[in-house]
Amino acid sequence: MVEAHRFAVHSRQGRLRLAIDPRPSRQLRPPALSAGDDDHDSHGGQTGIATKTVARTAKPSMYKVLMLNDDYTPMEFVVHVLQRFFRMSMEDATRVMMHVHQRGVGICGIFTYDVAETKVTQVMDYSRKNQHPLQCTMEKPDRRPSPRP
Repeated sequence: MVEAHRFAVHSRQGRLRLAIDPRPSRQLRPPALSAGDDDHDSHGGQTGIATKTVARTAKPSMYKVLMLNDDYTPMEFVVHVLQRFFRMSMEDATRVMMHVHQRGVGICGIFTYDVAETKVTQVMDYSRKNQHPLQCTMEKPDRRPSPRP
C-alpha cells in the first residue's frame, strides 16, 4: 500500500491551506510564514500543522484460469464452456480448445482472485452437471506476460 501525506496549514487569517504529497519518502514542509507571522493569530488562536495519512489501494493480484486436457470430454463441450463462461468467440474458443488438446493445458483468461475462483467453480460445477470430467484450475502468473494461446 502506498501512503500519501496530507497537510492542513492554518494561516494567520484563519484560512486552511491543504497540500498533498503522494511520495512517502519525502517530507513536506508547510509554506513559509510571511514576515510578521508568529505562533498565534490576532484572534488568540494558534497556528499549526495537522497531518493525516491517506492509504491508497494496491492493484489486486491477477490469476490465470487454466483448462486441462482429458481423454473423455468432447471438444464441442469445451468450446461451449469457453464461450459461455469466458465470453470467447467461436474462433477464439476453438483455438484455445485445440491448444489444450495438443499441449495438455491452456489459458482461458487472467482475472482477479475472486473472479478466477468463481470461473473455476462455475466450469467445474457445469461440467459435473453435464457428466464430463473437464478440469479447470487457477494459478498466479509469472511476472513476465505470457502469450495467450
